[in-house]
Amino acid sequence: MKIDAFEGPLDLLLHLINGLEIDIYDIPVAQITEQYLMYIKTMNELKLDVASEFLVMAATLLVIKSKMLLPKHAEVLEENDTDMIFEEDPRDELVERLIEYRKYKEAAHDLKTMEVERGLMFTKPPSDLSEFAKEKQPEKAELNVSLYDMLAAFQKLMRRKKLQRPMATRITRQEISIEKRMNEIMVELKQLKVQINFNDLFPYPAKDHIVVTFLAVLELIKRKEIDAQQQENFGDIYVKAVKEGAEMIGNR
Repeated sequence: MKIDAFEGPLDLLLHLINGLEIDIYDIPVAQITEQYLMYIKTMNELKLDVASEFLVMAATLLVIKSKMLLPKHAEVLEENDTDMIFEEDPRDELVERLIEYRKYKEAAHDLKTMEVERGLMFTKPPSDLSEFAKEKQPEKAELNVSLYDMLAAFQKLMRRKKLQRPMATRITRQEISIEKRMNEIMVELKQLKVQINFNDLFPYPAKDHIVVTFLAVLELIKRKEIDAQQQENFGDIYVKAVKEGAEMIGNR
């Protein structure tokens, strides 16, 4: 004799309700209790381990059945001169548990169906493309930096330093010459001997110093005395001195 495997007492009760085509909101406790106890008896006869939760549910059903057999006890309450009869149904708690369990059981079934459908889809396992990546490594070199990239970097810098404001209409004398700032930048780059972030060329927050520095960088790029590079589009710009250019400017 074969017995279906149930996940718990609520699963067994739900199976009985569906099999007997019973309204879950109006459970005939006597009939359900009888069927339930028959299942437990069958499990014992087959020497199947009956979990304690099944026995607890059996006791619960018997208690509910006993309460259903007792005479109806109505409690009369007075409210606004109107008699109101309140009667508690001993099945309410069990019905709520069954409805909640059924909701999760149906959700689990839907997820299982989706899993089976997804299992019918076959995909190709990922291929090892490391060899191709190594071959193309040189092509992933720094990007050419255009004037638009430099202007974008300058805008970011201005926003970061909170200096992006309307320019003053009054013309002031430029205290720092572009040529002097060019020499300062080249000396700094030559000493470091490594590429540095474009933003690091602007240590002072004064707007005139920032503008002169930016024009100096553009002029150095134009003369091919420094090189500007980007690792990726819209990424940070890094600059470094070109050896020939470093020697040339040092001899001026």
